[in-house]
Amino acid sequence: MQNSSLLRPACYRNDATFDWLYPERIQQLSKRHWTPMGVARKSAHFLANAPGKKILDIGSGVGKFCLIGAHYYPEATFYGVEQRKELYNHALAAKEAAKVTNVDFIHGNFTQIDLDEYDNFYFYNSFFENLDDNDRIDHQIEYSASLYVYYSRFLFKALDNKPSGTRLVTFHSLENEVPPSYQVVDASIDLLLKMWIKR
Repeated sequence: MQNSSLLRPACYRNDATFDWLYPERIQQLSKRHWTPMGVARKSAHFLANAPGKKILDIGSGVGKFCLIGAHYYPEATFYGVEQRKELYNHALAAKEAAKVTNVDFIHGNFTQIDLDEYDNFYFYNSFFENLDDNDRIDHQIEYSASLYVYYSRFLFKALDNKPSGTRLVTFHSLENEVPPSYQVVDASIDLLLKMWIKR
């Protein structure tokens, strides 16, 4: 077992060192399914725009975005909601190893929590696996195109009800969940990462 006190400073060097917080199977999923460190830092910088902000990662997986964001922006609180119990448990273990306290992980479907409790949102297209057979993490949950539509509409409505100034970051999104009331204020060159503010 690695000494977590030795591991803590090193884990934020790059994606490879951070992914050592997780078992090998989870590390192998990283490139495809977990937020790259550079994207996480840039996104967290945009979302943690004032002290005390509550930032929710919808479909947080093993918690990588939240843990990186929380490390670099200690005045904000990062929350991750994840419906897979296994990934939720990996997130909790990584939180303990990374020694960050301004993070909270929630086991459940994002439709079952009150999105009004959060200020800003991070979304790495966690719904897309309902459309793509090759993009699935596992086969432990139900998949369907109708679920993709349901989740996208649910999030669209919730985001549309948020107050002006609400911030959203999307990564690899088809943007079906983004209401027209949100305006892009920054984007990566490849347009995979977009930062939005509600007008």
